[in-house]
Amino acid sequence: MEHPLIETDRLFLRPHVADDAEAVYTLARDQAVLQFIRGLPTTREDAWHRLLRYAGHWSLLGFGMFAVLERETGCFIGEVGLADFRRGLGSDFDSAPEAAWLFTGTVHGKGLAGEAMQAMFNWFDRERRHTRCVCIIDPGNLSSVKLATKLGFTRYGNGRYRDAAVEKYERV
Repeated sequence: MEHPLIETDRLFLRPHVADDAEAVYTLARDQAVLQFIRGLPTTREDAWHRLLRYAGHWSLLGFGMFAVLERETGCFIGEVGLADFRRGLGSDFDSAPEAAWLFTGTVHGKGLAGEAMQAMFNWFDRERRHTRCVCIIDPGNLSSVKLATKLGFTRYGNGRYRDAAVEKYERV
């Protein structure tokens, strides 16, 4: 399968490449990111393993996470996509692709996450691989709750992940 390359007015989305390892590591150490996300790479080795996991998604499942680059500068600013993380949150959750978005704090509030996710969903919906996807959000992450709602997600339950409360959302 050929991996998709997606362009928007301000962004370029592509599957990760080996050279993204340092950017993935740096993103995972961003304080704005760490505020709500658990389980991010804490070492460069962990970041490398994360990249390999991303490549495996594309190879085995035909979908995965995209690196998000600013069109104007070519700078890596985040990640969006769908994955099968198998978090153990129940069959109602783990049976569907999980949407994820993660952006460096320097671009928060500019609408880039929404732009990237909408472009990713435009591609995913055309492919029609699945009719439902899910995501989990920290209840305090109001920006992500707002974005999920804008993208068509509705809250359907609560759970615990890595000893923290999360809200479960679905998009059908």
